[in-house]
Amino acid sequence: TRKITLRLRILNGGPRGVLTAKGPATFEGGVKIREETEVEVPDVHATLDMLQQLGFRVGWTYPKQRTMWMLDGVAVTLDVLDFGWFVELEGPAQVLPEMARSLGLDPAKALKDSYSVMARKHLKAKKPTKAPPTPVVIPPAAGTEGLR
Repeated sequence: TRKITLRLRILNGGPRGVLTAKGPATFEGGVKIREETEVEVPDVHATLDMLQQLGFRVGWTYPKQRTMWMLDGVAVTLDVLDFGWFVELEGPAQVLPEMARSLGLDPAKALKDSYSVMARKHLKAKKPTKAPPTPVVIPPAAGTEGLR
């Protein structure tokens, strides 16, 4: 199993972006907890070239539209992807379940799958094929704890 995952997110079509290193996730009461380190990059294409020269490869790529709000110290993110709409909450783990309920969300129904896993499932269900999936790389908003 992978212990660290790198995500390179292109912001607003580029050239700026964010490189994120994500540690392994654990789940407690519908809350995903993981270490994340992010750094802004001025040129995603140069960053991608450098990562590939270091031996990294693109594992998955997908487009998404993201809208973010701050509510009582919690980042509330709405992500719209080809395979659905998702709300992500990031902030102190102890406040996330109550924040979710206040927004009409049920923490017990929080999804554990990552966007890349969900995208692969969507493509497989949409059109079964032996062709490799289109590569896509996207990290969530900054923060180390989240509910998706």
